[in-house]
Amino acid sequence: MRTDRLLKKNKAVRSTVSYKKAEKIGIIFSVEDKPKHDTVKELVRKFEQDGKQVEVLEFLPNNKDNYEFKFNFFSEKDLSLLGHITSPDAINFAEVPFDFLYYLDTTPNPLVLNILARSQAKCRVGCAWEDGLPYFEFMIDSLNGLREMIDSMYKYTTQLK
Repeated sequence: MRTDRLLKKNKAVRSTVSYKKAEKIGIIFSVEDKPKHDTVKELVRKFEQDGKQVEVLEFLPNNKDNYEFKFNFFSEKDLSLLGHITSPDAINFAEVPFDFLYYLDTTPNPLVLNILARSQAKCRVGCAWEDGLPYFEFMIDSLNGLREMIDSMYKYTTQLK
């Protein structure tokens, strides 16, 4: 309910910019395992090699390891009794006007969707799923898993002119 209200209240200007002109890239994902963490690090390196400024936020579920503590994170502990996200890292991340914000989960996470709903990013990129349209300006099908989805996201957004 709160997320739906955030979607309606958010007045961010959405647009798709040329990848060459893009300067700020955001990445948000839910921690799952070490291979996913390594895949995200590879994507960050690609963007940095392209001269982009990259900021990453991860959602850390209970009983999951925070590999390397390399990225800012938030967890269920950052929820108030009324269901508001209280993490300064998550709130600040949502306020950054990224040129592209990549959501790297293949299934929706309600807490991450809350961040996407309040995001000021110009173009939000994520996996295509039913009911995902309000959260993204650019969606990619993930038929063959996470790695293919991330590779496709990079491939297609870097081709935007």
